[in-house]
Amino acid sequence: MIDTLPIPQNLVTDTWVEASWEEYTLLADSPACETGRCYYDEGWMRIEMSALGPLHGRENSIVSTLVVLFTTLKNIRSAELTNTTFRKEGVRDCQPDIAFYLGSAFRLPSLDNSPVNVDEFGAPQLAIEIASTTLSDDLGRKRLLYERLGVQEYWVVDVSVTEVFAFEVADGGSKQIKESKVLPGLEIALIEETLKRSQIQDDGEINRWLLQVFSR
Repeated sequence: MIDTLPIPQNLVTDTWVEASWEEYTLLADSPACETGRCYYDEGWMRIEMSALGPLHGRENSIVSTLVVLFTTLKNIRSAELTNTTFRKEGVRDCQPDIAFYLGSAFRLPSLDNSPVNVDEFGAPQLAIEIASTTLSDDLGRKRLLYERLGVQEYWVVDVSVTEVFAFEVADGGSKQIKESKVLPGLEIALIEETLKRSQIQDDGEINRWLLQVFSR
């Protein structure tokens, strides 16, 4: 089938704009947005084209490693998906920086490059956004998107001040928490301390320290 919806030449990025699902998917799947991040929520889309630098990349890696070490040592079944699209066809679409399926009940999504169908596999239990230039949106509109998608917990990492906003999603809304509910025993303050250490320590130092903390 030939696509009939043209890609707009004056595409507005890094903000929410009204769009149909067909308009959105045409853009999201086009070469023009290949390096972008795409979000959709019931008639509104956001295409992020901001360049990502080493600060974003480092914070992403540190948080990812922390969760992997914690789940490994605490014997929590997990599967990490980085920069993966989670899709509720026709309604909702997102690409968190990091996502984790956690617990005994999840089924690993198909290992291909298609968006994960949340109607089939469910939403990840934990979704994480690393906010370098998108903090207000990550705490606002995207937070609502993840609530509606069905995640159980949502973290926003503010790289400018090494602060982590963690939210438990329940009863149709979300509330800020100081200790993870999907990773029992993991305090959010420890994540912030780890991010502060990453500014002066290498990965080996940080990992050895985390192994000591998690083994107590």
